[in-house]
Amino acid sequence: MTLLAFDWALLLEKLILIAIIVLASLGIALYTTFAERKVAGALQDRPGPNRAGPFGLFQPFADGLKLIMKEEIIPNTSNKGLFILGPALAMTAALMTCAVIPWSSYIEIGGRKIDLQVADINIGVLYVFGVVSLGVYGIMIGGWASNNKFSLMAALRGASQAISYELAMGLSLIAVLMISGSLSLKTIVDGQMAEGGLWNIVYQPLGFIIFFICALAECNRTPFDLPEAENELNMGYHQEYSSMKLGFYLFAEYVNMIMSSAVMASLYFGGYDIPFLDESTLPVNTAAILGVVALLAKIVFFLFLFMWIRWTIPRFRYDQLMHVGWKNLIPLALFNMLVTGAVILWQQG
Repeated sequence: MTLLAFDWALLLEKLILIAIIVLASLGIALYTTFAERKVAGALQDRPGPNRAGPFGLFQPFADGLKLIMKEEIIPNTSNKGLFILGPALAMTAALMTCAVIPWSSYIEIGGRKIDLQVADINIGVLYVFGVVSLGVYGIMIGGWASNNKFSLMAALRGASQAISYELAMGLSLIAVLMISGSLSLKTIVDGQMAEGGLWNIVYQPLGFIIFFICALAECNRTPFDLPEAENELNMGYHQEYSSMKLGFYLFAEYVNMIMSSAVMASLYFGGYDIPFLDESTLPVNTAAILGVVALLAKIVFFLFLFMWIRWTIPRFRYDQLMHVGWKNLIPLALFNMLVTGAVILWQQG
C-alpha cells in the first residue's frame, strides 16, 4: 500500500474513537468510586458522601484533586525507574483492553460507515487475555521496586492469584468459543444477536459463574482482595506510593472492573444486543446509539454486583483462595468444557 493510498480518514476515525473510549472509561471510573461509596453507605444504613456538591456529586473531583495536590514521595531505597513504571504499566494495560470490545454496530456520517470498535481482530479473546496478563507485571514491578517487604509479599500474592484464576477463566471460556466457533468478540456478539440465537448465558450458566468469580479475583476484588489486604499488609503492593502514582493504581482497578464487565456482557449477555427488540427495524444511527446504551446498562449492572459483593462477603484466607482456584474452579471448568463438547458432538451426530 502506498502512502497516497493510505486511508487517513480511517486513521482519524480510530483515533477519535480511542480518545472517546479512554476519556469515557476514565470518567466512568471516576464516578464508580463515588457509586461504590454510595452503595456501601446504603448497605450500611448511612448516607455516604453528601457534602461536596449536591448529593455529593463533586466528591470524585475532590478526591482526584486531593491525589494531585499530595506530595510526590519516592523512597530513597526504591528502584526509581521501576517505581515509576509500575503504575504506568498497570494503567496502560487496563485501558488497552477496550481496543477489541464491540461497543455497538456502526454509525453512518456523511455516507461513511464507522464501526464502533477500535479493532475487530480474529483473536480478540486471546488479545484480552494477553493484556490482562500484562497488568500483573504492573503489580509485581510496583511491589518489588518499593523495596518494602509488605509490598513485595502483596505483589507475590497478586501474581500467584492471577496465575491461578486465569487458568480457570480460560477453561471456562473455551466452552463459549466451542459454541461460537470464533475468537473474535464481534463474531461472538453477532452470533448471539442472530435470528433464533440466544445469549450464551442460556447455554453456559456454569461457565459464566466460573468466569465471573475469576473476574473478581483478576480485579483483586473482595473476597479475593488479598494483594490489598489492609489489615494484613498495611495497604498492599502500593503501600509506598502517593499522589497520582497511587491514583493510577486505584484507577486501574476500577478501569479493569469496567472492562471485565464489558467483556462479560459481550461473551455471555449479547453485548450491545437489546432484548426483545429487532434492531434491524430501526434507523442505523438510532440502533447504534441504543446499542451503546444497552451495553453500558449491562456494564453498570455488573459494576453494582462487584460493589455489592465487596460490602457483603468477607475476605478469604490465602489458603482458601488457592483451594477454591485449583481444587474447585478448575475441575468445574474442565467438567463444563467436556459436557459442552459432548453436547455439540451429539447435536452434530
